[in-house]
Amino acid sequence: MVPPRNVVKIAVQMRDAIPQLIQLDQAKPLAAVLKEVCDAWSLPHSERYALQFADGHRRYITENDLEAERLLRGLQSESCEGRREALQHLVLLAPDMTFTREVISRDGLQRLGSIIEDGDDLGEVLALALRAFLELMEHGVVSWETLSIPFVRKVVCYVNMNLMDASVQPLALGLLESVTLSSPALGQLVKSEVPLDRLLVHLQVMNQQLQTKAMALLTALLQGASAAERKHMLDYLWQRNLRQFIYKNIIHSAAPLGDEMAHHLYVLQALTLGLLEPRMRTPLDPYSQEQREQLQALRQAAFEPEGESLGTGLSADRRRSLCAREFRKLGFSNSNPAQDLERVPPGLLALDNMLYFSRHAPSAYSRFVLENSSREDKHECPFARSSIQLTVLLCELLHVGEPCSETAQDFSPMFFGQDQSFHELFCVSIQLLNKTWKEMRATQEDFDKVTQVVREQLARTLALKPSSLELFRTKVNALTYGEVLRLRQTERLHQEGTLAPPILELREKLKPELMGLIRQQRLLRLCEGTLFRKISSRRRQDKLWFCCLSPNHKVLQYGDVEEGVGPPAPESLPEQLPVADIRALLTGKDCPHVREKGSGKQNKDVCELAFSVSYDHGEEEAYLNFVAPSKREFHLWTDGLSALLGSPMGSEQTRLDLEQLLTMETKLRLLELENVPIPEQPPPVPPPPTNFNFCYDCSITEP
Repeated sequence: MVPPRNVVKIAVQMRDAIPQLIQLDQAKPLAAVLKEVCDAWSLPHSERYALQFADGHRRYITENDLEAERLLRGLQSESCEGRREALQHLVLLAPDMTFTREVISRDGLQRLGSIIEDGDDLGEVLALALRAFLELMEHGVVSWETLSIPFVRKVVCYVNMNLMDASVQPLALGLLESVTLSSPALGQLVKSEVPLDRLLVHLQVMNQQLQTKAMALLTALLQGASAAERKHMLDYLWQRNLRQFIYKNIIHSAAPLGDEMAHHLYVLQALTLGLLEPRMRTPLDPYSQEQREQLQALRQAAFEPEGESLGTGLSADRRRSLCAREFRKLGFSNSNPAQDLERVPPGLLALDNMLYFSRHAPSAYSRFVLENSSREDKHECPFARSSIQLTVLLCELLHVGEPCSETAQDFSPMFFGQDQSFHELFCVSIQLLNKTWKEMRATQEDFDKVTQVVREQLARTLALKPSSLELFRTKVNALTYGEVLRLRQTERLHQEGTLAPPILELREKLKPELMGLIRQQRLLRLCEGTLFRKISSRRRQDKLWFCCLSPNHKVLQYGDVEEGVGPPAPESLPEQLPVADIRALLTGKDCPHVREKGSGKQNKDVCELAFSVSYDHGEEEAYLNFVAPSKREFHLWTDGLSALLGSPMGSEQTRLDLEQLLTMETKLRLLELENVPIPEQPPPVPPPPTNFNFCYDCSITEP
């Protein structure tokens, strides 16, 4: 009878004992084998003994030794089923570093390499062999550079085959990626043997694992290429519509994007943007005819109508003077624009951006330049200076020229949404800068402040990862200067802990008391009274009248006064309106004295300050009409009248006052808790004690 494959005969010897010839079952635990050997020699405590090789390195035998030897014997099995089982176990145990060392020391990699190179089985056995090989190599015990050229070529052959098992090609691609990243020499071999078109075929297969591994090998080949080779490769890939395919079929696919694919897309984006680095590092050459012509084209697009020439009928000196003046209008700091573009970064990249904007958005470019050149000098937004600084800002935000991170996944989907994404982003950003400049009412001295705000607008919008340039444009234009200030305030409150749940709860408890304080202030202001102007039918504000609230808050007292005379005493006012007779408070267009007037600009100003109270006058409804002298007085009076009528005070001034009082009161109450962390949730109430024997009744007197 043939013994099982796991059973081998070995000789065991010990000093001063007769050697044993035993049948070692490799599937049996090592502890059980040791106990059998010790029992044969009548030795107690078998756990104190170990088996050691008698020849070679005289290493001690461990469970890993036995398992490694058993699996490697299985790899040499003649049956396909035996090899498959051995490979399955090898894949499961390969992550263990100790086991890996045992397998490698027994030429396990060579045996796996033979299975891969032979290629007798192109299905599951080959896939398991590739997986096991990758797992063993991942530990770094053996360098990837030690692989043979025939072995690498065989793996390349599996990648280039048309009819191949779906589980084999992703593993083959992963193996070639590791080879390319670890060995420049073998990486060149892979680059020459694997056509880019073949990788594009793999990317177009609707298999996410295969797509990911194909993208991994593609980015590895790009990273290993020289700058010139990388540019050539990327140009070819873009011509083959790789960008469009990534945008439609990978980024916007139904399946979620995996972390590994996100990393490779980040690398592809970084390498593509890295092509801009030479232009970013190169200053403008004042002796270059091509670059001088580009500057002139920039000027002509802004100031010379199509078909007209600056030199018509002008002397050379006059022409040079006019050119210098127009370059200054264009926003260059120097009459010679070459001096502005000598700064690196951004170097020639800023000139590229300006030219792209003038050629692809000519109307927006002309509007930007002409609009600002017609403003007052202190308020004009310099196009060239802004473009140079904005190019630097975009390079920093997009990390142009920086080495790729090994773990980052921060790619921008809109980068794959259109060609020339960097220049297109600049076109949106330069128009944003002009919009923000006007919102801030900036002057030349505020240039740095404006660029800081624009940087924040771009950074916040890029962090949202908009899926297209149009969506980016919409979101960044919605992020106005006022919105940026609001976000800064909110973030500052978060950092101070003002928006923590316990603080918010405290603020809610303080609100009724503080609203009562504001109500009291508003009523006191009404008691002081205010001078109002009467609006005649001819829109002349030629008469004054005074109105105040009685100290007991029961009556509104009012009457006409002469101009130049101080506020009269309340008791001298002839007219009175009991508060109890007031029906409602009206504001703006609801007021009768506003409805009667036209819709001119002056009436619009009056509308914003107008309010009325309707009251019972016998059986009819009458109105007392007001036009406040200022917006603040409008808020104070409408709040006070609302308080008298029992309505909520909803003016903007009330909101600001309440926020200021809440902030002050909260800070005062939290002074003793400075630098003490406040938990988000209150601590749990502990359970009651099992008994209350520790209580002491103080009312009982001791005898």
